[in-house]
Amino acid sequence: MEKIKTLSIDLETFSDIDLAKCGVYRYVESPAFEIMLFGVSVNGGDVVVYDLAQGEKIPTEILTALTDISVIKWAFNATFERVCLSKYLGLPSGEYLDSLSWRCSMVWSAYMGLPLSLAGAGAVLGLPEQKLKEGKDLIKYFCVPCAATKANGGRTRNLPKHAPEKWVQFKAYNKRDVEVEMSIQDKLRKFPVPEFVWEEYCLDQLINDRGIALDMAVVENAIRFDECSKALLSSKMQELTSLENPNSVQQMKQWLSENGFETDTLGKKAVSELLKTAPPQLVMVLELRQQLAKFSVKKYQAMRNAVCSDGRAHGMFQFYGANRSGRWAGRLIQLQNLPQNHIPDLKQARELVKSGNYEAMELLYDDIPDTLSQLIRTAFVPKFGMKYVVSDFSAIEARVLSWFAGEQWRLDVFKSGGDIYCASASQMFRVPVEKHGVNGHLRQKGKIAELALGYGGSVGALKAMGALEMGLSEDELQPLVDMWRSSNPNIVQFWWEVDRYVKDTIRQRRRSDTHGIRFDYQSGMLFITLPSGRRLSYVKPRIGENKFGGESVTYEGVGATKKWERIESYGPKFVENIVQAVSRDILCSAMRTLRNYRICGHVHDELIIECPIDTNVSEICEMMGRTPPWAEGLPLCADGYETEFYKKD
Repeated sequence: MEKIKTLSIDLETFSDIDLAKCGVYRYVESPAFEIMLFGVSVNGGDVVVYDLAQGEKIPTEILTALTDISVIKWAFNATFERVCLSKYLGLPSGEYLDSLSWRCSMVWSAYMGLPLSLAGAGAVLGLPEQKLKEGKDLIKYFCVPCAATKANGGRTRNLPKHAPEKWVQFKAYNKRDVEVEMSIQDKLRKFPVPEFVWEEYCLDQLINDRGIALDMAVVENAIRFDECSKALLSSKMQELTSLENPNSVQQMKQWLSENGFETDTLGKKAVSELLKTAPPQLVMVLELRQQLAKFSVKKYQAMRNAVCSDGRAHGMFQFYGANRSGRWAGRLIQLQNLPQNHIPDLKQARELVKSGNYEAMELLYDDIPDTLSQLIRTAFVPKFGMKYVVSDFSAIEARVLSWFAGEQWRLDVFKSGGDIYCASASQMFRVPVEKHGVNGHLRQKGKIAELALGYGGSVGALKAMGALEMGLSEDELQPLVDMWRSSNPNIVQFWWEVDRYVKDTIRQRRRSDTHGIRFDYQSGMLFITLPSGRRLSYVKPRIGENKFGGESVTYEGVGATKKWERIESYGPKFVENIVQAVSRDILCSAMRTLRNYRICGHVHDELIIECPIDTNVSEICEMMGRTPPWAEGLPLCADGYETEFYKKD
């Protein structure tokens, strides 16, 4: 065999663990796990399928190449292949093949703004080799357990001998997947992923391999407490309403109607409104309804599903999961959208759950579902004898936006360590504003304006942010928009300059630059190159007409419906993509600076680091807050705290 330089790989596997619910790290731990088919191309040559299920062996040269970091291994969603092969090769539990020599064509697809599925990427690229459609049925037949029936002799798994013709098809499917993956590589060859992005990918894989520890006593007891609480609340509601199933939305709406209250929905907002006018006999029912609806144990159940034999959850972060900005997406437990904690005695409540003391919990806390919800973060814990340092950037997107636009008064606020919400309110209303001090009531208006209006948002954005619920009146909203924009003229100008440059680039199909950002049109793609050197990609952009009769830019991508479709955009939206992408690059820069620490989680602008007790928090924050060389003049600030379990400080 010729010297191996590259391998393109696709596996077909079996396990009795649900891959979607539990993730690949837990999936391979099952004693039932096995690799059935190993499809591979050596150095871009013809694809060979090794039928391991029927006794064929992977050649020694290829086995050696799998552990050789000088050989580049390609796969679509390479994490799956790498973790499965780690198990197959007999690596100790918790150890995995070095990601340094692995490349993922799904990441390459995402970098180019393409779908995150092999079939989707192949279809958009118009490849001559397309993923075989019958694959889904074949996977269902061979890769997961089957129900025991009289017809199949009571077996719980389908083997090749049970359907030889299907097995031949399955091998063809495996071969085709490798061919499609190689075709994607070939199609995208003139648009390579920068080497520094592959280095970020390797760091991401290291963090996923490391995982994050879970306190399973907290997890299991929280699930049990929730069952007890829900049973009690349901029983109380049944007593008050005489309904067969008080959890039924339909039955509850009917009961309310019979008691003089009509409502189309029992959503959180609707119930809150009903409570304002409900008579006393209905208030208790509605409050119980709120408690029942408040909390789902899905997060705790996700922890139970994902935890591996080492007591840690692995594979929680998908590199380049958001292909518009390149940010990570959460997987399995979804660290990105955990409820916040506000109860003052968080540690005490946690100890009650950990020890399983439901009676004391019931005695001390009126709203158990809410308390359990606030405790979700605390189920993440450092290794024994270690602590967490949680460090995050202060107002990272506002800083990046101000830096790009050159909005000097905002940059001065950040450089002096000021409060941007107070400063924004002060700038808007032309009076001094201090938190808990002079004109302090205006800070909330500054905050809501900052959060809602930075990317072209108007009255609708303020409402979506909850402006009305925070006490602002309808009449105040448009003046608030106008004041914010007049206070930030450079930001407004930045929106429309980006808008103009995007449109000119698409029309004239030539390169242009503004604010340290480069715009290019190549091969039916719009590229926006960021100061970091990374590019954002927009597929098949064109100038169209919006619903107001004005010009708009459209491109192809995964839209709100989760389907591949034409997406409309404009200057402020492109600015949002750019700012979020650069904020992501700054986080990446911090992760690289701190790579010798045990980073075990990250959320948007925050790092969770597992470290020895004597680790200095301010040292980590100083390292995290270093401005990358490509972002000269950007004032960064990182704050942090230490804790014995994960929480919001």
